[in-house]
Amino acid sequence: MNKKLLTLAVAAALTAPTAAMAEAVLYGDLQVSIDYASFDNNSYEGWGVNGGGPMPGKGNRDNQIGLKGSEDLGNGLKAIYHVQINVELTAENSNSILTNDNAARGGDNLVTMQKSYVGLTSDWGTFVVGRNDTPFYTSTEKLDLFSNTMADYNDTVGFNDVRADNAIAYVSPSIAGFQLAAAVVPGGGMSAGFGANNNADSISDAYSVAGVYKNGPLFASLAYETLGNELYMNTATSNNSLSASHVKDDYTKWRAGLGLMDWNGFTVTGIFEDQSDNPVNVDQQLWQVQAAYAFGNSAVKAMYGLGDRDEVAGQDLDYSTWAVAFDHNLSKRTKAYVLYNQYTDDVADSDWDGFSVGMMHHF
Repeated sequence: MNKKLLTLAVAAALTAPTAAMAEAVLYGDLQVSIDYASFDNNSYEGWGVNGGGPMPGKGNRDNQIGLKGSEDLGNGLKAIYHVQINVELTAENSNSILTNDNAARGGDNLVTMQKSYVGLTSDWGTFVVGRNDTPFYTSTEKLDLFSNTMADYNDTVGFNDVRADNAIAYVSPSIAGFQLAAAVVPGGGMSAGFGANNNADSISDAYSVAGVYKNGPLFASLAYETLGNELYMNTATSNNSLSASHVKDDYTKWRAGLGLMDWNGFTVTGIFEDQSDNPVNVDQQLWQVQAAYAFGNSAVKAMYGLGDRDEVAGQDLDYSTWAVAFDHNLSKRTKAYVLYNQYTDDVADSDWDGFSVGMMHHF
């Protein structure tokens, strides 16, 4: 009898942590790629790994490990949490063998934070506070068929997504396929890499709103985002309206997305974005169309994107990019791919092309 009681006690001790962690989910997306690129200006031609160094397109392959979960608070209310980090599998930030940050230095790479928030969710929607992708960002992320590769739409076409360090966000429940999301970003005296700014003191130094409609294979979205001018200055620059670095206007963007997702194996997506008063770039309008056809465990896909810059010094300097790829699912969690990407720009010595062979694993 004592042996039976001991056995039951040990079993209970082993299963109790499992029950306590039932709402905690550990997940990850890991990717490696072998890349080759050639620049028309002869600044670089050669090989790299994971988009590091001078490789064009996507600056690195996101390798994410996260933990998320919830606790039932009763009456339909749950507390939720989400912590996600990025782990560099190679020396992906290396830009020059002449610096201390090079592939041969043998040092450890950094682990960086990505999403990290806590909130509440119920029938009325979800409310979270922390580091998070803005609604503008998430409004079309499902439409990028080349996400996290050399042909990622942020780094080739130029779509501007923001992961805000200090976000207060709300996402509504889905009603007849419609869902709304909104976020505000208090400045907290900080700025987007330009130094501390005591004038960045609003509850909404940046704000972002998006509406999404999903019904079967049909996906549509419309989003708007404003990044306040104070985020692009330090205190001294903000207080000196005569400074050449003084930013007067807020940076505003709006984006529309449309997709037919996995309909009898076909996927077609289109995205448009307008950027106005960008303090670190010219105003521009961006378009992209993507298409894919899946058959068996494989898929072929293609994309074409165009950037229409506003006139600069009397010149109309536009650019375009296109890519083709072949994906093959080795399993439900592991995918291999090969792609070719080309970028052409009216700005002199900016053209490049390259190809990439990679593998992604999800757990």
